[in-house]
Amino acid sequence: MSLKTAACLAAALLLAACDSDADKIGDASTVFRILGKNDRIEIEAFDDEDVKGITCYLSYAKKGGLKEAVNLEEDASDASVSCVQTAPAVEFAEQAVLKPKQIFRRSASFAFKSTQIMRYYDPKRKAFAYMVYSDKIIQGSPKNSLSALSCHGAAAAPQPAPAGRETVGGCIIQPAPQR
Repeated sequence: MSLKTAACLAAALLLAACDSDADKIGDASTVFRILGKNDRIEIEAFDDEDVKGITCYLSYAKKGGLKEAVNLEEDASDASVSCVQTAPAVEFAEQAVLKPKQIFRRSASFAFKSTQIMRYYDPKRKAFAYMVYSDKIIQGSPKNSLSALSCHGAAAAPQPAPAGRETVGGCIIQPAPQR
């Protein structure tokens, strides 16, 4: 086995190991294939582990056919994300969400392409933005989708907030330490 082949296989294993745990919600067939699965749009749901009470729903294009059967397909860079409040209150520690964070990653080809979701927090507006996009080791795609959720637009959180926390709209926030 050549060094290049070994490096490609190692990269494929690393990307496969980065796949996130998500619940499959359903799918819709888009192209009929005689051999193998049809091309389809798959829908999955996952919770943001740092922000309790937010669930994101991801839809993405999935190639079928024989290439999928042997794990050699490359999925399109088409994906959409929508994140919603799924608990009576959204709870988070501001310090844990201040920096952008990759909260979801899924392999979209044998070795070099992935679909990922980044979470951004806007402390001024007490809002979250979730962006889905795909990338390749060499070149990514500008196709993306964005979902935003504001504490002010969420259902009102129970009053009063626990000690050391503050209530903002539908969020119970542990404020970041002042510098």
